[in-house]
Amino acid sequence: MDETIDEQLAKHDRAIASVREQQDVVDRMARTMVEALRAGGRVYLVGNGGSAADCQHIAAELISRLRPGRERRALPAVALTTDTSILTAIGNDYEFDVAFRRQVEGLVRDGDVLWALSTSGNSRNVLLAAEEAKKRGATVIGFSGGSGGELRGLADLCLCVDAETTDRIQEGHQVAYHLICYLVEVAFVE
Repeated sequence: MDETIDEQLAKHDRAIASVREQQDVVDRMARTMVEALRAGGRVYLVGNGGSAADCQHIAAELISRLRPGRERRALPAVALTTDTSILTAIGNDYEFDVAFRRQVEGLVRDGDVLWALSTSGNSRNVLLAAEEAKKRGATVIGFSGGSGGELRGLADLCLCVDAETTDRIQEGHQVAYHLICYLVEVAFVE
């Protein structure tokens, strides 16, 4: 084995500590989403691979609920990673790089939020979606790793998890998005 379990857990702890150090960013992201949702906006999510799965997870938390016993209205959230017919049509008719941008063009409006996840911050299809969302007046929330890549410069708010590997970055993302979903839920509990 390259690393011991203890070494891997130490890297996990560093990733989580970097989320703790960016609590102000997490709080501002939640507040931004609450404002947008209260004004009638929607949350759209984009990402690849494990981040695509995280997009679906986040959308489920917002539409359903994070914690049992907390009643609130369903919050409009759409993972643009889930419709295989749309994704494959765009990939076939255009190219995969525009798979999210094309959906943003058709769905995202002024006042919406695009939540873009890219562990490198340099996923071309995610960056093109973020650019298109900004053109349309949406707020872009970015989740990345390391220095944030190009996504950091495109996003209105960007959380950059201090880790070098995709798995550790995604672990930080998971903690942060559960915190955001919690804060948003609390704002809408009846």
